[in-house]
Amino acid sequence: MSTGSAAPQVAPARGASIDDLLARVTDGHRPTVDEAEMLLHAPLDRLLPAAAALRDVGLGRAGRPGVVTYSRKVFVPLTTLCRDRCHYCIFVDTPGQLSLLRKPTYMSPEQVLTVVRQGQSLGCKEALLTLGDRPEDRWPEARAWLDAHGFASTVEYVAHIARLITAETGMLVHANPGVMLPDELAMLRPVAPSMGMMLETTSRRLFEEPGQVHYGSPDKDPALRLKVIDDAGAAGIPFTTGILVGIGETVRDRAESLVALRESDDRHGHVQEVIVQNFRAKPRTAMQGAPDADTAEYLATVAVARLVLGPDMRIQVPPNLSDPRELGLLLDAGIDDWGGVSPLTADHVNPERPWPHIDDLAAATADHGFELRERLTAHPEYLADPDRWIDPALHGPVRELRDATGLAADVLPLGAGRRATGGEDAGGGFPAAGTSSVRDISSSPDARGAGPGGHSAGDPGVGRLAERAAADPLALDDADWVRLLRTTGDDLDALTAAADDARRYTVGEPITLVQNRNLTSTGFRPGGRTAEGEFDLDDAAAIAADAAGLGATEICVQGRLSDDVDPTAYLDIVRAVKLGAGGIHVHAYRPQDVVDLAERGGLGLDGALAAMRDAGVDTVPGTGVKVLSERVRERIAPGDLDIDRWVETITAAHRAGFRSTSVLFYGHVETAAERIAHLRRLREIQGRTRGFAEFVPIPLPGGDVPLVHGRAARDEHRAMVAVSRLLLSGSIPHVQIPWTRVGRETAAVLLRSGGDDLGGTLYDGRVLPDTGIEHGNELPVPDAERLARSLMRPFRLRTTDYRVSADVRTTGSAGSPA
Repeated sequence: MSTGSAAPQVAPARGASIDDLLARVTDGHRPTVDEAEMLLHAPLDRLLPAAAALRDVGLGRAGRPGVVTYSRKVFVPLTTLCRDRCHYCIFVDTPGQLSLLRKPTYMSPEQVLTVVRQGQSLGCKEALLTLGDRPEDRWPEARAWLDAHGFASTVEYVAHIARLITAETGMLVHANPGVMLPDELAMLRPVAPSMGMMLETTSRRLFEEPGQVHYGSPDKDPALRLKVIDDAGAAGIPFTTGILVGIGETVRDRAESLVALRESDDRHGHVQEVIVQNFRAKPRTAMQGAPDADTAEYLATVAVARLVLGPDMRIQVPPNLSDPRELGLLLDAGIDDWGGVSPLTADHVNPERPWPHIDDLAAATADHGFELRERLTAHPEYLADPDRWIDPALHGPVRELRDATGLAADVLPLGAGRRATGGEDAGGGFPAAGTSSVRDISSSPDARGAGPGGHSAGDPGVGRLAERAAADPLALDDADWVRLLRTTGDDLDALTAAADDARRYTVGEPITLVQNRNLTSTGFRPGGRTAEGEFDLDDAAAIAADAAGLGATEICVQGRLSDDVDPTAYLDIVRAVKLGAGGIHVHAYRPQDVVDLAERGGLGLDGALAAMRDAGVDTVPGTGVKVLSERVRERIAPGDLDIDRWVETITAAHRAGFRSTSVLFYGHVETAAERIAHLRRLREIQGRTRGFAEFVPIPLPGGDVPLVHGRAARDEHRAMVAVSRLLLSGSIPHVQIPWTRVGRETAAVLLRSGGDDLGGTLYDGRVLPDTGIEHGNELPVPDAERLARSLMRPFRLRTTDYRVSADVRTTGSAGSPA
């Protein structure tokens, strides 16, 4: 945001040094394009301190020194159709791909509200509406959908959805529909307090030259995009824009792009933040073989953005597109905003890059001397002058969510336990929650019908119940969940469709897999192997080295040691694994094993967990329990830990910094109500510790006892996966399909019932393959890729903690670039 008139553009004297130029910029000089290009070539040890100092001046002038901001958001991909053909994009689908994926042409209002309300319950105040540019101009299917639902354009539908979101939830919309005409900007202004569109680059070469990233994409004309940014300023709209680094542009292009954005802001004062985003190559795109943006060049561009745009501009970088260890460098480079971060939904544009947990982002920010504070979609400088920058229809909703400084207030959005105040305070034209006057299109063609996934439920009540479960899992009572768990036929189809939508619009489309190997610690023998399944410490090191050589990033170690083995062997095994493969992730020891180490080792629970950490354990399995019911444990697994002790141990592990899996073994003596109680207990633990990374519903071997007499085993699994996804949505993000128990064919079906993960490859390896539980079952990466491709879903190798694997660039992706 500009603060006064532009300073004269004075070129540096011939031969002027970088230090001279930086001193002048520090004193208020605004770099020309030539000077910005010069700075982009400057050493980082000169650039970063100057940029950071300028940022600190701006934060001081804003009245919030040392504060870095973010927005807690829900990402809503309203449609993935687009008329452009960008060479790096995997967000976009074709109509044929939508059909194969069972995705709607446009999200229906019900689907949007389902996701937004879950975000609302997690404290989100922003709904980011992202979509492709003018799909109706390329795809007859998009035009037909809009005509059938009474909308003249995609932008008009965006306005309808934005108004609905604020009316029903009190959340504020940030609209990002691409290129807009002045009348479309005016249409959106009363329903979205901020809007955005990346400039990306001013390079005409990338737009006009065949083979370049923007060739064939009419909306990527730099002149057109600069005009939209200018038109937004003339309309008085707080606007977010930015540049992409590493898409083939030159250093000169970067300098010109930054200066062009400054000049637009000079004219109108409306550019509330500039995003400097680093390119990340994606499989199955035209740029899949291109290198990611160079880290040093990226840091230089971030710093020069600060130097060009000045102390009062908010400079934003996406935290999920950088390694967590690089966040401090980005702060050093002068950023003051992390942008939107979601506790619920994936980054649907970069689905392979999960958002950091907000607590982790706050900790990383604090480690570098800054406080993380939540803001709204429009930055405080604009909220301080609402008559100029915010449409009167939004004054009330904005006032509900802002504090005295203009940052986000410590309140939940309207509807999440709060009541509308009525009149202007309720939104100046927005109806109170639950009384929306916007037209209902749920009965129109392609609105998904009574069943959320496009199926007509045999019992409309079950379809509505599934929709309620997707929108607000905590609103259903146990009897409702039991009813869903026992569905059959068309009702089950409606349930699984609702669960699959919940999966799609939260964690996204990718199917993930970790490359791993099991090592069963029960077979450890300090004196050496004497029988099948046994191993010693040298074997453990050799097994780890072999697994790493096969590409494994994880060794999973679990199983109680024999009573005649010293319990310190738990730690010795981990050290041996790390000795054999130093960089491998050790996922080790069930609560039952941890308790054995704590008791026989005389360490106590906290001491055992600390010793595990010191030995090299990274995460822990949440297994060793069937159903969280003493009745069930006593009948089928009396040797398992008491339920309360299991809960105590897994909770202590989470509080000690370990993340874990969670499981439910079903299909034996448990009732439907006990399954539901188990899921609720896991959700309650997660609410306190945030330690569960995934949930795995596992059929108990030899059980095969259906909840509904005569219901096929596959339908039993479908119902269990779907209910798990819905009940745990917004709490435990990933639902893993146990392919070793259900088979690959059924696993594919369950990935369409709410599942998103296939667990591990379970490599047998070339060294003592019999030492791993479930040996003889392998899921090689190519096989998993083929399974994902059959579902038209992207495939991703992941790490144990669901970050992108270092090998992700070598894997394929279902579908093809549009």
